Amino acid sequence: MKPVSAEEAIAMIPNGATIMVGGFMGVGTPERLLDELVRQKKCELTLICNDAAVPGRGIGKLFDAALVSALTASHIGLNPKVQEQMMAKRIAVDLVPQGTLVERIRAGGCGLGGVLTPTGTGTIVEEGKQQIRIDGKAFLLETALRSDFALIHAFLADYLGNLSYALTARNFNPVMAMAADTVIVTAEHIVPVGVIAPDHVVTPAPLVDYIVANR
Repeated sequence: MKPVSAEEAIAMIPNGATIMVGGFMGVGTPERLLDELVRQKKCELTLICNDAAVPGRGIGKLFDAALVSALTASHIGLNPKVQEQMMAKRIAVDLVPQGTLVERIRAGGCGLGGVLTPTGTGTIVEEGKQQIRIDGKAFLLETALRSDFALIHAFLADYLGNLSYALTARNFNPVMAMAADTVIVTAEHIVPVGVIAPDHVVTPAPLVDYIVANR
């Protein structure tokens, strides 16, 4: 793990990158990194996240700045700007049931090819997907998701990069930290090694590449 500034961290991300961003409606979202993405005007981004948040908050800032070309998420209902951009065909949106989304990310982090789920069978969700029957029941093959970068927010990080999360701010962050080639973390507090009890470590240090220093 290497400490870097937010500016240095985002400078590593090229235009057109695929990025996973932790958070649920802005809770547990690495706001400093999103602000820096906007400042550096990284564009044509493919985002994988739970939701599109709202204008001016969390992921919503990236749509305010028109930096996104494709989005995979479970819902966009509270962000009218995303809906407008989708209807105008300025962005491609892939809506995925929330449980399926997190399982596809988990599969990517675990080196699996995908998961089998009954969710979406008999609906438009199954269009273009392989269907497999097991014991007479239909399942859809949902392929794994991975990304070039994951932007993660934690409550505590130690000097090695071990992470602990606060309550519901944990949400998608741990699974996304497993499913990206490069993991960049912001934390509320950066503490000496040993402050985080071993059984409180959720994301272990070997998964973390860079941590944004509190400065």
